[in-house]
Amino acid sequence: MSPKVNWQGVFPAVTTQFREDMSVDVDATAKVMDALITDGVSGLIVCGTVGENCSLSTKEKIAIMEAGRAVAKGRVPVICGIAEFTTAFAVETAKEAARIGVDGIMVMPALLYSSKPHETAAHFRTVSKATDLPVMVYNNPPIYKNDVTPDILATLADCETIVCFKDSSGDTRRFIDTRNMVGDRFVLFAGLDDVVVESVAMGAVGWVSGMSNAFPKEGETLFRLAKAKRFDELMPLYEWFMPLLHLDARPDLVQCIKLCEHIMGRGTFRTRPPRLELPAADKAHVETIMNKALANRPQLPDVGITKG
Repeated sequence: MSPKVNWQGVFPAVTTQFREDMSVDVDATAKVMDALITDGVSGLIVCGTVGENCSLSTKEKIAIMEAGRAVAKGRVPVICGIAEFTTAFAVETAKEAARIGVDGIMVMPALLYSSKPHETAAHFRTVSKATDLPVMVYNNPPIYKNDVTPDILATLADCETIVCFKDSSGDTRRFIDTRNMVGDRFVLFAGLDDVVVESVAMGAVGWVSGMSNAFPKEGETLFRLAKAKRFDELMPLYEWFMPLLHLDARPDLVQCIKLCEHIMGRGTFRTRPPRLELPAADKAHVETIMNKALANRPQLPDVGITKG
């Protein structure tokens, strides 16, 4: 039997907070998590792309997973990203996630290696068989080059622990293609901020969001309006949000999102090398977008958000 999950709504890809010496600040990261839950998000993704997974040691990832579980206290699901160079390393991390007791794992293809379709499928199959945790397959070909197409995903339908597909390709047709191949076998999640409404229209029931780190209430409201097909109320919010959401599609999305989070007083802008602080022109561009957004911040319709 496949593990049952009730994953839906906005799951911010939580930022990892660093001190000035670039060591991980677990307490500050926990504070970020708690503030997001308090503002009504539906779940948390820790150690994802925005959480700078590939810049963290195994010990640091374990500490962040432990913090996520301790902070959430069952209020929302906590899912840990797994982005490793080899299948064996991914299996080891999955076992640590199960030991700690997070609610699921979000698994990427093996990084650096440009795999062929059957190799991509084998990676996910091996990791899924090594854990009883629910698995979200994470596809982000613009950034990580390996593409988990609907054809590949369909070959994994027999893997009982694989329950969810997060797509960051930007091609929302893939949600329909997936359903045409395997019906409702997988829970579908949007993974790219600036096509979230389109993704919901195509069947996504959740959104792993970058910019909801800075604007969690706006993100959750936008998603719920889209789910309810309240388009007259949705469009002004989406139009206001879009310049910010576009930042999630940039190669330097982590720096951009962290700067926005910093401006909102929710975290620091520090990223761990090789990610460096934004150049002056890029920083000014993001600040201009933020200034305009804050000067025109909309009043949000009631969508029944309950504070955590």
